[in-house]
Amino acid sequence: MIAAKPNSLVARLSAPPIPSVVAWSREYKGEKGPLIDLSQAVPGYPAHPEMLRLLAEAAGQQAMTGYGPIEGEPLLRKTYAAHLAELYGADLSAGNIHTTAGCNQAFMCAAIALAGAGDTVALTNPFYFNHDTTLSMLGIGRRLVDCDPTVGFLPDLSSAEAALAAGAKMLAVVTPNNPTGAVYPPSLLHELFVLCRKYGAWLILDETYRDFLGEDYGRPHSLLSEPGWEDTLVLLYSFSKSFCIPGHRLGAITAGPKLVAEIAKVMDNMQICAPRSPQVAVASAIPTLADWRAGNRLEIARRAQALRQVFSGLPDWEIGAIGAYFAFVRHPYADRSSSEVAEKLAKESGIVCLPGAYFGEGQERYLRLAFANADVASIGLLSERLC
Repeated sequence: MIAAKPNSLVARLSAPPIPSVVAWSREYKGEKGPLIDLSQAVPGYPAHPEMLRLLAEAAGQQAMTGYGPIEGEPLLRKTYAAHLAELYGADLSAGNIHTTAGCNQAFMCAAIALAGAGDTVALTNPFYFNHDTTLSMLGIGRRLVDCDPTVGFLPDLSSAEAALAAGAKMLAVVTPNNPTGAVYPPSLLHELFVLCRKYGAWLILDETYRDFLGEDYGRPHSLLSEPGWEDTLVLLYSFSKSFCIPGHRLGAITAGPKLVAEIAKVMDNMQICAPRSPQVAVASAIPTLADWRAGNRLEIARRAQALRQVFSGLPDWEIGAIGAYFAFVRHPYADRSSSEVAEKLAKESGIVCLPGAYFGEGQERYLRLAFANADVASIGLLSERLC
């Protein structure tokens, strides 16, 4: 008898990283105080009561039990397009928006629509690991773009051009970045856009953490005002972080109408439509919870500052980059892998974080700290546990 085997493109991947890291923390005995979980990018505060009310109200409607439009609920597409138009000073409409069940699905839909097995896609190094594993299981090759730690892990333009010149069909970047927290300046994003246009490649811009840019940052970029941007640019977004509803799985793709139509073909085979109740609820929450979301942005900034304060007193540790939800921190143990360091911190010090090696090549000296998941007081406890 010959045993059946699973898809080798999936079987070759490691198990999902977050559960494996959380498993280490179960061996922590509490000797140094409460567990400090900095592993997963989840909001460290609850959803607004009005958000919960809107979700409950929408879920209780009989109409929400049926299939909805593949591209998303018309009201959310219209409302989100208007929100983006105001944010970016651009001309956008509902036809530019496709909703998805979270931003990971948004990336997978875009990847399938834009690249096929045997093609190559450029990712920054370090990269968001779900982007990498998505490409791997689809049989899409990966080419890495260097991000220099001496300049805060910003992508190197010459490395990006080399990847595109070698035939990469798209370049995927995340800003504010996961895992490093680095915020890519508008000028850099424009240069990456120009490079992609030069080589006939797509620029996939994951803006999951866009709402947590600094209070006075201004427009994240002006790419949506570029003539013909629809032939080069795709924006990805998640409603999970800003509205504190990751369990409801809701994301969005912004693209030209022609590409939205291609993505709808993928979505129809993947899920048919994103969850309908969250779409209806978020359409109302975008305008009504704007002030609350702005307050959360300030709270996340306070947590980032608290982390900076902690590491200013730890000379053997170094923040390589920090922003939005994350800090990419260089640990002092040159003779240990990032997994060894993270496992020891979880089991002995009650600090749960992700090894840098999970995010790419040459990242063994780094750990990712998702500081948005902890309040200022908890972050302050790191001082004595890391010394």
